[in-house]
Amino acid sequence: MKKLFYEFIMLSTVMALAYACSGDDADPIFPENDTENNNTQPSNPGAGQGNSSESLDDEVKTFTISLNDSFLEESETIDEDDEDYVENSSFDNEIAIAYSGTSATVTGSIDGVTVTADGADVIVNSESKGVKYVLSGTATEGSFKIYSSKKYEIELNGVNLTNSNGAAINSQSKKRAFVVLGKGTTNTLEDGSSYDTPDGEDEKGAIFSEGQMIFSGNGTLNVTGNKKHGIASDDYLRFRPGNVINITAKAGNGLKANDSVGIDGGVLNITVTSTAGKGISSDGTVDIKGGRTTILTSGGPEYDEDEQDATACAGVKADSTFTMEGGQLYVQSTGNGGKGISGDQEIIFKGDEVRIITTGKIYEYTSAITTSPKGIKADGNITIDGGTFPVRTTGGENAEGIESKGTLTVNGGTVKVYAYDDATNAAEIVINDGNYFSYSTNNDGMDANGNMTINGGVVIASGTSAPEAGFDCDNNTFLVNGGVLIGTGGSTSSPSTSSKQPVIVYNGSLSSGSALSITDKNSSCVFAYLLPRSSSVTLVSSPSLTKGSSYTLNSGGTISGGTSFAGYYSGATLSGGSTLSSITLSSTVNTIGTSSGGQGGPGGR
Repeated sequence: MKKLFYEFIMLSTVMALAYACSGDDADPIFPENDTENNNTQPSNPGAGQGNSSESLDDEVKTFTISLNDSFLEESETIDEDDEDYVENSSFDNEIAIAYSGTSATVTGSIDGVTVTADGADVIVNSESKGVKYVLSGTATEGSFKIYSSKKYEIELNGVNLTNSNGAAINSQSKKRAFVVLGKGTTNTLEDGSSYDTPDGEDEKGAIFSEGQMIFSGNGTLNVTGNKKHGIASDDYLRFRPGNVINITAKAGNGLKANDSVGIDGGVLNITVTSTAGKGISSDGTVDIKGGRTTILTSGGPEYDEDEQDATACAGVKADSTFTMEGGQLYVQSTGNGGKGISGDQEIIFKGDEVRIITTGKIYEYTSAITTSPKGIKADGNITIDGGTFPVRTTGGENAEGIESKGTLTVNGGTVKVYAYDDATNAAEIVINDGNYFSYSTNNDGMDANGNMTINGGVVIASGTSAPEAGFDCDNNTFLVNGGVLIGTGGSTSSPSTSSKQPVIVYNGSLSSGSALSITDKNSSCVFAYLLPRSSSVTLVSSPSLTKGSSYTLNSGGTISGGTSFAGYYSGATLSGGSTLSSITLSSTVNTIGTSSGGQGGPGGR
């Protein structure tokens, strides 16, 4: 899958006396001309001193999310041992149901199957194996309801059903239901704004099943939920590659499952306008392995009487583990308190792409009962092993990009966070590899309420003016053992002397748009960074820095060529500039100017 990376800066003025600039010549952060990752910069980007605009990744500030109903080309391998594949079962006995206006015609007869039609409301009672029900035609007042003691298949072959007093498709069977969209067909299902449900039963959406429901095929399905959810199961929902499914949830969630929601592929477009509605809601796990899922939520928050707490919209809400193994997930939440991804337990990212925007403000039911906008929020740990993650949260107080109540661990991938409040906040932060850019417009760039450990990767954190910090770990242990670190802001937490890699803390004013570079005793550049904003305290560390060696800090000049991540350049040339200070790295933590290390600003509520 094509990964989306962003070009950051258009620069000016090329100056003389160029010298090579690389973070680590033996092991560059990015390979030259990396066309797969699209990290190459313009041939002459230049960085003129005195540039007054913020030299920030403009794309992370401006990218948009919209629905896309084009089909995906995806490959799929049938697992012969997986009972969720309709190909592993035989449904040779067929009953066809053709809807027309206010009536339905039933064709086919199978022992053990009784089909009755009351106008266009069709009810099936089945004790038979291997039955397929083929639905076609249009009914402005119709439905399909089934009671079955065996698993079965429903083929949607160009059907359009609206049921004013209940679900359009209602499975009262606890057995596995295979929903197959006929190739090239368009199917539309809509429930009513009120339900007339028999005693002892329930129905929770335009499509509802008591049992597992698996969607496959190569068609289009449009679902509108007016009373409850779009598609709901009291067991689990699973989606395979091939289909385009468009869901509008006006009163509940787009997808709702008691056990789990699994997305192996296909296209899901989910629009939620309901108060506190979720695009995908699971009382258990959510597992995304492929496909393209786009979720837009716009409803407002509310006070939940049952939970006695405030609640708001979310693109994805998992009461258990959320796992993103592949595919694309795009979420935009515009209501107050809205969230992109919310997990009550662990959130795990293993690859591909997640893009999240929230614009809502904090919702306060009372001063003690609130819910806040977040890009990605977990009550447990968050682990990022790979993938691309631009996250933007702009709604004011407590609008944080990534928040973990447990440990945030980053082992790979490219993360770019742009947030009003703390861009990244966690009980503990451990970064082992990957590229991580964390920019706050009003608070700390990266805030750990406990320890912070950086072992590798490129980590750039940008906070605002004092007391806010680039890196803030509330006077807990801050270990720098490897990788490239750049922290800018009004203060910084001071790394532990037990760190394995030298750190330089520069206490002095640096201008927005200017280049900060470090040269060794031979005047060779070992580090170059273009500041996205002015900074009064700047922390830098790199594997290219050696304890006991002497270096010079320089400001200004022009960066040309090379590759860049969020303003950190590798393999570039730097021309001109002026000397800030010379220093010999006599200790692990080396300070230039009056120290401003320590706690940093307060985190989010």
